Amino acid sequence: MSNELMDAICAPSNLNSAFRQVKRNKGAAGVDRLTIEATEHWLRSHNNAREFRQRLLDGNYHPQAIRGVKIPKADGSERQLGIPTVLDRWIQQAIAQVLTPLFEPHFSNSSYGFRPKRSAHDALKQASAYVKSGKVFVVDVDLEKYFDSVNHDRLMSRLSEAIKDKQVLKLIRAYLTADLLQNGLVEQRQKGTPQGGPLSPLLSNIVLDELDKELEKRGHCFCRYADDCNIYVSSQAAAERVMASVKGFIESKLKLKVNDLKSACTLVGERQFLGYRILNNGSLTLSPKTQLRLKRRVRELTYRNRGRSFEQVISELNQFLRGWLQYFRLAKMTTHLRGLDEWIRRRLRCYRLKQRKRSYSIASWIISLGVKANLAWQLASSSKGWWRLSRNPVINQAMPNAWFKEQGLYSLRENYELLTLQPEPPYATNACTVV
Repeated sequence: MSNELMDAICAPSNLNSAFRQVKRNKGAAGVDRLTIEATEHWLRSHNNAREFRQRLLDGNYHPQAIRGVKIPKADGSERQLGIPTVLDRWIQQAIAQVLTPLFEPHFSNSSYGFRPKRSAHDALKQASAYVKSGKVFVVDVDLEKYFDSVNHDRLMSRLSEAIKDKQVLKLIRAYLTADLLQNGLVEQRQKGTPQGGPLSPLLSNIVLDELDKELEKRGHCFCRYADDCNIYVSSQAAAERVMASVKGFIESKLKLKVNDLKSACTLVGERQFLGYRILNNGSLTLSPKTQLRLKRRVRELTYRNRGRSFEQVISELNQFLRGWLQYFRLAKMTTHLRGLDEWIRRRLRCYRLKQRKRSYSIASWIISLGVKANLAWQLASSSKGWWRLSRNPVINQAMPNAWFKEQGLYSLRENYELLTLQPEPPYATNACTVV
């Protein structure tokens, strides 16, 4: 029996590369409560890394339970996450690095999620091109609890077609069936690949590659990012026919469930894709839900009872806004950003007013910013609420746009045009060796 694949997974160079990636990804501890730093220290101590590697090679390693965590989704439901221990994340990453070159060349060009040198932006550009060509109707297929519903037997059958190393197949099966520990209860898993492990994205693409190949065989124009699949057609009647046919294939062949409430076949402008809204002319803009989520996050960061200094709030806002704009840079949204900038500055004016609390403190602070004493006291003595006061001309005079620039506040509108002209920055790496 050949164990060449397991030898490649356990090669020191591959294991070291995998641990560097785990460190870059950061993440919480698993059921053993060992952080990345603590795990690295353990691996470096008393030849533990070499002994652990030998256990893998001998087939004597059994994955630990997964720590289950549920996080809220935008629609009010919950998403099930499974957080493996750092050791298991390390080994899963090592497996993924070896398996990806085996499967990647055979994946569809219309699949974009969790793939090297492909991104959500690539999917959006392709979707936009389809719409510009006249395919203005979309079949938006939503898979119900996809990551929790993957059929293990079908997945292992697919894997065995390309992987002949039974030791690797046995280890992957062990990761798929590892117990889920949540709220003090242990759950044995018979299906699903919970999000949170480095191997899950690759396995999900292997499962849904069957769908990709079927859509290609039928000649459809589509974009799939993870379990988010949009098929573009030229008429409502065609959209309805495709929806019925594709739903039948997914449920009968892949043994997955289509969520009828979240799926739809309609004009593209009535749906969102990866947080964007594609207009019927193919241009990209922000979806209403994306704007609501942005405002919800800004409200969280500028909530006074968080007990943060004004400087720290601006620092946290800047970090969030930079990442947000980097992702949504493809949208045409100059007008939206002007309004968002104004609203964010007003939130900060309100936050600063609340921090001062009392009339004397408010008045003396406004005076120190160059406002006349009578105007400052008039505002400080007002009985209006904080949010109404934040629009007062006196506050705008004390904290004008130029003042926020001096404080280092990141402006969405000002950076938008600059950012759209710049290529995406390379990802920095840092050295780390554990084997």
